[in-house]
Amino acid sequence: MTRRLLLVEDEEDSRLLLQDALTSRGFVVDGAATRPEALALARASVRFDAIVTDVVLGSEEYGGLTLVQELRDSGIAPPFIVITAFADKPRLKRALELRVAYLLEKPFSTDELVSVLRRVWEEADDLSHFVEQALAQAHLTPKETEIARLVLKGLSNDEIARILNNSSKTVRQHLSSIYQKAKVTSRSEFFHYVFPS
Repeated sequence: MTRRLLLVEDEEDSRLLLQDALTSRGFVVDGAATRPEALALARASVRFDAIVTDVVLGSEEYGGLTLVQELRDSGIAPPFIVITAFADKPRLKRALELRVAYLLEKPFSTDELVSVLRRVWEEADDLSHFVEQALAQAHLTPKETEIARLVLKGLSNDEIARILNNSSKTVRQHLSSIYQKAKVTSRSEFFHYVFPS
């Protein structure tokens, strides 16, 4: 299967060299120099298997990270690989908050990037990876984690209550806490949080 990438890098020479190197390795690569250009490409009908973006885009010190947030808010969430020459603490913290798949420091080789992409895709192909990652990031209690797993199996509140020998009201209270921690408001949003499209 041919993988399609969106490469967001404001330095034209670097972008074109990396684009050519990735294309020669069998990838289909679309390039963008700015955040608006990348947003337009990502929001088009094309589906990207990963988005590789520099942190600094033109005059925007956090342009790549802003891009990640905007795309997630649009429901676009392939694995994000963030590249940076300045892996300082604020950038690292923001990248972790955004749950990027990998932070790759410059300079790096094409082979290193390809290796990162393959590793990210292998993890993404295992759905349990999404579940474990999402539940850990939500900082759920053991009881909430147990209920969240049953929700992800498609069980109703009443079914969960029967299995756990709780009242439906108790299950609803736990679900309310789960949704709050995951920053969602419904089951469908919670599924999207765990299994981003």
